[in-house]
Amino acid sequence: MNSSQSPSQISRRHFSGALGLIGASAAGAMIAVDHAGANRQPDPVAAVASHDMSHMGTKSSNATSSTNQTEMTADEMDTMHEAGIKSFPAPTTGLGGQPLEYILDGDVKIFNIHARAISWEYQPGKFADAYGYNGVLPGPEIRVTEGDTIRVIVTNELPESTAVHWHGVMVPNAMDGVPFITQPPIKPGAAFIYEFPIREGNAGTHMYHSHHNSTEQVGKGLLGAFIIEPKDPSTRPPYDVEYTIVLNDGPIGGYSLNGKSFPATQPFKAKLGQRILWRFINEGQMIHPMHLHGMPMTVVAEDGYVLDQPYKRDTVLIEPGARIEAITEATELGVWAFHCHVLSHAETAHGMFGMVTVLIVEE
Repeated sequence: MNSSQSPSQISRRHFSGALGLIGASAAGAMIAVDHAGANRQPDPVAAVASHDMSHMGTKSSNATSSTNQTEMTADEMDTMHEAGIKSFPAPTTGLGGQPLEYILDGDVKIFNIHARAISWEYQPGKFADAYGYNGVLPGPEIRVTEGDTIRVIVTNELPESTAVHWHGVMVPNAMDGVPFITQPPIKPGAAFIYEFPIREGNAGTHMYHSHHNSTEQVGKGLLGAFIIEPKDPSTRPPYDVEYTIVLNDGPIGGYSLNGKSFPATQPFKAKLGQRILWRFINEGQMIHPMHLHGMPMTVVAEDGYVLDQPYKRDTVLIEPGARIEAITEATELGVWAFHCHVLSHAETAHGMFGMVTVLIVEE
């Protein structure tokens, strides 16, 4: 996530205060954060959102969306869209992608991962039967540095076998995590120890996930970020704040960012003038073009490798299995929409859902 501030620390009250600029002035000037919102009375508009949230976070066909639209008046549709925005960021239990602590055995960094069945709240009051590493989705972030040696102890608490593949990480063949090719499957109740050096030249954004019954196991949540820091920071583009965004499409919420679907996704935040590093990881089975309003993104690395010629985009295409690193210079104040531009992954007649969040740029 963010090296200086987790998105979970950005409250709905904070977002609502920043969003006040929409109605405050036609010029869209930023207003002060509303710190009095903690004791607000229930919002009747938000109640509409709660009532109709069953339409969000599911894969709706164009026909269904069109039918629903014809059954609503313009005012009813606007009310539903507004309710979804007002409920954002909606609180849910569980926060994935947080740094995984390690212990030292001499110079070896030891990480412990437990794969288990969980109930995951991906939208307020909506739970899915999921699989998670250490009880969360995405799994905890593994962050290491070139030159480290790591040992990852994977314990299988699932009702079926599993294994872990270190996608993008250069490992010895025996550690690659593919059952019946490089190792036996990890049976229920058993454990497997992966140990390998982190090679120089392999810095960047990578991932780890199941490689056994992977369509189901990865789709249900056995996935996480694997970040390799460079030994020499000057070999990578500089930045002030960073965020990892794990994209997924499947049984957990339909379309999700870091394991949550709008309005339960988390907003991102930066100060005016900061350089933001986005680490996009596509763990799904579809292409997701991520579009940031207001400011371009400069793609600086693909699959961990720094590009000789970075390029600018306002919509960055992230293919299944790909990792893209892009930098945004936060030059424009305001609350900026940030979403997948396959529109059926982000908005229907009932409002925004799925792969939607915002970037808040403040003084």
